[in-house]
Amino acid sequence: MAQAELNVALRERVGKGGARSARRNGLVPGVVYGPGIEPCTVNVEPKALQQAISGEAGWNTLLTLKGEGPFNGVLAVVKDMQVDAIRRDATHVDFQAIDSNKTLSFMVPVNAVGKSAGEKAGGNLQVIRKELEVVCLPANVPGHIDINVEALEIGDVVHIDDVTVPEGVELPHDVNFTVITVVGHKPSDDVEGEEGEESEEVAEGEA
Repeated sequence: MAQAELNVALRERVGKGGARSARRNGLVPGVVYGPGIEPCTVNVEPKALQQAISGEAGWNTLLTLKGEGPFNGVLAVVKDMQVDAIRRDATHVDFQAIDSNKTLSFMVPVNAVGKSAGEKAGGNLQVIRKELEVVCLPANVPGHIDINVEALEIGDVVHIDDVTVPEGVELPHDVNFTVITVVGHKPSDDVEGEEGEESEEVAEGEA
């Protein structure tokens, strides 16, 4: 599991006014909460935040928070981050303190491996679930979940029950939902298309 250190500063002024002030000063306002720590407001340098979570693990990177405050030395992950719709800059971030000895829920991206037989035959591969929820210890969070799709033909489906994950990682689910499928044109569509073209040609001839 990817790990990084992140310097944050305690923000004494709370509320929207404090957050706006932080943004005016080029900082990202945030909050730290979770087991063993009282919720506290913080500021973080945007470049430092981006660099800390820029690896394959993304938000699941285990962050050791550093700075003068109750959060110093706390292990955390990015639980939520608001982003400006136009500039794509972070405008607020939530850090969730975690216990490295307890299992937690994480969202992990799906990675389709290979090119399916259905694609080679003219079909399209569709990743229905781009992320899957996993439950595991923080140290066991996979960077991504690989699913080999090479044997999939048009019409084939990969359900959540078909997905394998590393030992120590669980995929919680109540319904056997679709993760990946390969779609393509039905033969009947082509036949109807040809019949339609023939009808148009006949009509033109009669005219």
